[in-house]
Order: sequence, then C-alpha cells, then structure tokens
Amino acid sequence: MISKTSDSKSGPHVAILLCTFHGQKYLAEQLESFAAQTYSQWAVWASDDKSSDDTRTILESYVAKWGVERLSICLGPSKGFAANFLSLTCNAEIGADYYAYSDQDDVWEADKLARAVAYLQSVQAGTPAVYCSRTRLVDADNKQIGLSPLFSKPPSFANALMQNIGGGNTMVFNQAARDLLCLAGDDVDVITHDWWTYLVVMGCGGQVYYDPQPSLRYRQHRDNLVGANVSLGSRIARIAMLWRGRFRDLNTRHFQALDRISQQLTSANKLILNEFRAARDKRLPPRVFGFLRSGVHRQTLMGNIGLVVATLFKKM
Repeated sequence: MISKTSDSKSGPHVAILLCTFHGQKYLAEQLESFAAQTYSQWAVWASDDKSSDDTRTILESYVAKWGVERLSICLGPSKGFAANFLSLTCNAEIGADYYAYSDQDDVWEADKLARAVAYLQSVQAGTPAVYCSRTRLVDADNKQIGLSPLFSKPPSFANALMQNIGGGNTMVFNQAARDLLCLAGDDVDVITHDWWTYLVVMGCGGQVYYDPQPSLRYRQHRDNLVGANVSLGSRIARIAMLWRGRFRDLNTRHFQALDRISQQLTSANKLILNEFRAARDKRLPPRVFGFLRSGVHRQTLMGNIGLVVATLFKKM
C-alpha cells in the first residue's frame, strides 16, 4: 500500500484518481496540468478500462518520466466510467489525506489543488467534506466557449436528491467522505460517481463547498461521455429523458443505494428521504403535498417548475 499522509513540511497528500478509456488525444495535456500545479504534494492513480489506443502507452511514458511515486497504473473493471471511479475510490491500496477525481481530457488550473486543500484543511477533523467548483468550458482546441452554470443556493441533501451541482472533474474530498463511499461499496448501482458523492456527503451530515471560481478547463468534444449540459439541445434531451421515465428510475437507484448507508444518514435527512420516497407512489393530492413537504429542489426556477410538472405526472 502506497500511503502518503500529511507532515509539517510537505502538507496533506492528495491522491489524484484518474480514469481513462481511449483517451490518447488529450491525456498528455491533462497530465501536464497536474505537473503545473502550485500544490506539489500529489500522486496519480490511473485506472484504465482496457483502452485499445495509445492511452496505456502514454501513461507508461509518464511513469518513466515521473517515477512510480508520482504515477501508478491499474486495470479498471470495464463496467463504465462510474464503476471505474468508484473502483479507485474504494481501492485499499491507495492511501492519502485527500482524493481528487480526474477526467482524462480536461486541463486543470494551476491553483486547483491549492484551493481545494485550503478549504479541506479548514473543515473540522472527522467531518466528511467535498470541494467542487464551477468550470470554464472550452472546445476541442482548448479555446474558451463559456462557463458552467453558477449555482447560488447552498448545497443540501434536499438539493442532492434532485441534481448534482459539482462535476466530478472538480471534486476533491477528504478521508471521512471516502470512508462513507467505501462503506457503500464500489459496486453500488448509481448513474454517476460525482452525483453519488454529493448525495452521500450531504446525506450523512458532511459539508460541500461549491467554489464559484472555475478550477479547470472542461473540454467539450464529440467523444464526451458526459458534457456540461448547458445547451438548448441538452436541456431538451433531459426533458425527453424525464418523460421516458429515466429520472424516476434514477431516483429509485439512488434510494436503493442510500439504503446501504441508511444508518449514517442524519435524522433530518432520513425524514426528507422518506417523505419524498413515500410521496412518489401516492395519488395526486398527497403526492404533491408530500413532494412539497420533503423540500426537494433544484437550483433554478425553471428546474423547480420541471420538478412540479414531473410530480404531477408521476415521473419522479
């Protein structure tokens, strides 16, 4: 087990959890952005899901360049990106103070880790905590094309049940948060690792800090598995998914996953979860009242209008 913990000279150690799959086009630029970090106490753990391009070759070239203390490579479970990230999160061979999810095709701002570590160090010991941020959207050539939505409502479990505010590519979390994710297991059936992280930490009384200042350049290209979801087309696609029952299925999967850590949920959050969960299958009036009592919500007015409509038509 490679375990690097904090000391007075070096500061807390960060394990960068990098998942790769056919990432040869942009991977080197992402790795170089790690090397450019102003915070230097980090090491990369790369889990490759059997890429058939030059991804593995690129990773191995950086092992030769940086050394095994900076970069370790392991084989992913080949069950999708969420399972790959959770396999790294729950990998007992990885030891650090903080853990940073990383996609293969972004470019981190030089102070990303420094800002995340500064926040996490301010959190009381033993409290699960996550740093996340807004992102700077760039095209395939790393030219800025916009910014991700700026969320203004505070993070909460009632919000986490309805949406994820922090992209996984921005998330850095502490050991207490990791312990909860490991307790739930790397085989939990969730759609994304980052939404699950937000749900778990908020549900169990932890803290999430959403930094309005972008911490990375989020590359938008045709091979994205998950994009920024800010275009009109992506919004229409989300509406279509809602009416096909995808959102209801997602909620069901989250409920089942949360059952694994039900003892760790706070009493107040158990009430929110149970109220919303019970309301979904009731007749129209009690369904609407139960939804309202639960307090679940999204970050925007239009998003909340969509939730009301979904509740009326039993799509939650």
